[in-house]
Amino acid sequence: MIFWIASYPKSGNTWVRSMISSYYYSNNGVFNQKLLSKIGQFPQEKYFYDYEYDKTKVGDNSRFWIKAQEKINKDKELKFFKTHNFLGGINGNQFTNRKNTIAGIYIVRDPRNILTSLKNHYEINNEDALNFMTNEKKFIYDVKKNNDYSDFQFISSWHQNYKSWIYQKSFPIKVVKYEDLEEKTFYIFKDLITFIDKIIGNKNKFDKKKAINCIKSSSFDKLKNIEKTEGFRESILSKDEVKKISFFHLGPKNNWKRIFDENYQKKLTSKFEVSLKELDYI
Repeated sequence: MIFWIASYPKSGNTWVRSMISSYYYSNNGVFNQKLLSKIGQFPQEKYFYDYEYDKTKVGDNSRFWIKAQEKINKDKELKFFKTHNFLGGINGNQFTNRKNTIAGIYIVRDPRNILTSLKNHYEINNEDALNFMTNEKKFIYDVKKNNDYSDFQFISSWHQNYKSWIYQKSFPIKVVKYEDLEEKTFYIFKDLITFIDKIIGNKNKFDKKKAINCIKSSSFDKLKNIEKTEGFRESILSKDEVKKISFFHLGPKNNWKRIFDENYQKKLTSKFEVSLKELDYI
């Protein structure tokens, strides 16, 4: 069965996966990049090799989302998967179902801080990033593949993305606020492990020492240093294809109140006001 680690892009998914992969797939909890490969991404081209779809047609692979998951689940083993996909349907095709999903974690982050990370990652300006986040028809894919949408993910808007996950009733979902994870890392991580273990029926006692190793070895500074010394497998080439864009950009220094002027702060707060109130950000 699939256990989803879901989020809107640039919301802390990689950080959470780093800690979870270190806890469940290492002996001592110390992170290394190879562990991230234990948690794949879905949708991704390699899961659709057995199906006939039009790679040049946006979203055509959605016809096989469920079939691909059924194949993944044939061995009946637990698998964690990362996704940024909207939890719902497109062209009549549902992203997942109760048969293929055991549970999920959803990481939500203040959208005013996501905007700065999107700007860096996609090399776009403020307004383009804001339009990106509010576009209910938004999708992402590997732009380096010319006219090839095999890695298509339908993310919708930031607002619709989080609502689709946290208000569904098909399977258990644990919602994690990025800001809480930053402030109370150990306690939130322990809560996550407790949730996962309960869902999967793991009777092992929570390993405090191992969890502390996961947290220390997956800190922003540690991950940023790994990127500098080894490179980071999830970073992408810049538009000029000369260098890779820094994946770990600002981290704890990413504070929209310090980055944007007062007028733009008001604009962002007004744009996301309903959701910010709903999520207790204001």
